[in-house]
Amino acid sequence: MPKEQHTYMKIGELARKTGKTARALHLYEEKGLLKPARRTTGGFRLYGPDEVARVYWISKLQDMGFSLPQIQGLLSSVEASATAPEAMQGVRELFRAKLDQTREHVMRLLQLERDLAEALGYLEGCRVCNEHSAAGVCSTCATQRRPEPAPQLVAGIHLGQPKVTSPLVTLRRNGSDPTDFPQS
Repeated sequence: MPKEQHTYMKIGELARKTGKTARALHLYEEKGLLKPARRTTGGFRLYGPDEVARVYWISKLQDMGFSLPQIQGLLSSVEASATAPEAMQGVRELFRAKLDQTREHVMRLLQLERDLAEALGYLEGCRVCNEHSAAGVCSTCATQRRPEPAPQLVAGIHLGQPKVTSPLVTLRRNGSDPTDFPQS
């Protein structure tokens, strides 16, 4: 059976193909995550399709939130396994935990999306407000005759509470230079 012929590339080509920098690829090599398929007689590293797949795999794991040391640990665990099923059991457990974390994160983001949409819907009514009251009444708006209370993202504003202003800001607003006063 004839051996497949691969086109090998230098690190610059691998970087262009994968969207990584040559520096990142060198770092992957330092960490033991990537090895060149072979070297030329002049010492240039050459990479083939397996190395392209490895770089994409590393990128995908990083997108999932894994650090390079965690990826190293994953590879070490796989390589230390006595059997393929044992190796894949560890990978499966790691990916299951990451899937659970991702789903929790998605649920938090979906709740945030609902909260923002609710607040924006409520705040749309402020565009037509003709009240000339203090801004503090906004979070308990009675002018729009809303039967529902203000959403949490609006109610939490508490515009009616006095603002805390630093003495330096007050002095600057009054035209004084705070450096003119003695320091205690």
